Amino acid sequence: MPKVTCLYLDDSGTRNPDHAPQQPLFRDWFALGGVLINEEDEGIARTAHERFCNEWGINYPLHSFDIRLTRGRFSWVRMLGSKDYNQFMQGITNLLTSIPVTGHACVIDRPGYDARYREKYGRQTWMLCKTAFAVLCERAAKFAQRDGRKLRVFPEESDKTADGYLRSYYKELRISGMPFQTESSAKYAPLGKEQLADALYELAFKRKSSPMVQIADLYLYPMARGGYQQDYRPYAELREHKKLIDDGLPADEIPHLGIKYSCFDLVQGRGA
Repeated sequence: MPKVTCLYLDDSGTRNPDHAPQQPLFRDWFALGGVLINEEDEGIARTAHERFCNEWGINYPLHSFDIRLTRGRFSWVRMLGSKDYNQFMQGITNLLTSIPVTGHACVIDRPGYDARYREKYGRQTWMLCKTAFAVLCERAAKFAQRDGRKLRVFPEESDKTADGYLRSYYKELRISGMPFQTESSAKYAPLGKEQLADALYELAFKRKSSPMVQIADLYLYPMARGGYQQDYRPYAELREHKKLIDDGLPADEIPHLGIKYSCFDLVQGRGA
């Protein structure tokens, strides 16, 4: 059996490019991402997740949105005193920074995407998840290949339509390669279709009950928001602990292996 790296994925934001841009522009994104982990290290991450949940009496999935807003099953968090609240939040940080995972994502600024492609392509622009999935899988596969590994891709299970999109994108990557124009994507040195077919080992969907999917969820929001607000505390803490893929790459490799912040031309401090 080959050595395998696993990519656990969640999504955030609206994937439909025809959706009217929100106001203000801040935080209007579609993001796909989560964590990379070597298959043999998953037991460490699952044990740490179980330990944290047992400590706080949690027998339901960790959900980033509910935790941030202290709503739903995490409405009890708002009732904590400041000491216990800080201990709970620090516990999440400790969980995320102590396990052998690497955060990775593709984040698309929707107003930037709209400004770049709407006039040229109109309603023929494709779903933002197609761009994000192709970019992220190719970069993760390339990263895995450096260590002689294959890549398993595990998105969080969604509705039948959304999951069908990802299945079709994955099949297209393995059969036809990257969906972008060769001229515009050449600077990122993407893998060819034969290389992708060799590197992409499996696609399977995981339910929210999966500890690794929950960890992917907790990683994704800070990476997405960090594209706009680099001093956002959860993002800054991940960077301080060198938990994102960019933190382990030479500067010249980040453009084609690191987190992709796409269509950020109008966002100060970020590239295209």
